[in-house]
Amino acid sequence: MNESEHNEGKPGRLALNKVVFGSPSGFLAFGFGSGLSPFAPGTMGTLVAIPFIFALRALDTPVFWFVLILLFLLGVQLCGSVSRRLGVHDHGGIVWDEMVGYWLSAAFVPLQWPWLLAAFLLFRFFDILKPWPIRQLDKKVSGGFGIMIDDVVAALFTVLILAVLQSFW
Repeated sequence: MNESEHNEGKPGRLALNKVVFGSPSGFLAFGFGSGLSPFAPGTMGTLVAIPFIFALRALDTPVFWFVLILLFLLGVQLCGSVSRRLGVHDHGGIVWDEMVGYWLSAAFVPLQWPWLLAAFLLFRFFDILKPWPIRQLDKKVSGGFGIMIDDVVAALFTVLILAVLQSFW
């Protein structure tokens, strides 16, 4: 990347487009391009994840968990690789972690819009607010695993709250 492609140490739009649309890993890491959104890219990436939950949950339970673990491991590789290419750890446009986080958040709720919306809102709340230990993981764990793990913990917080809510309904 040349100097005109950088803005305060972050890659410019041209460099981002080259990474996102220049390789399958960039395209996936940026949530099929949703991470390029100038407004709330993490939220946009999470929105893109919603339709996929129907296909994932249609799988037999053991297959679902196997696929979700594979998607997490793929995310470690994708996010780490794309982050290195961009020269920015956990660039805001890398949203594969939000996608996997949402899929985990919605893993235990009925496939009904109120529950899927609750999973979306709670997951985004925890991912944005980053209460302990999410913020510490976000700051202290590096590489692709670091990019992915804070979203997994945000998803686990979401799962716990949704489990409590489901016990009342």
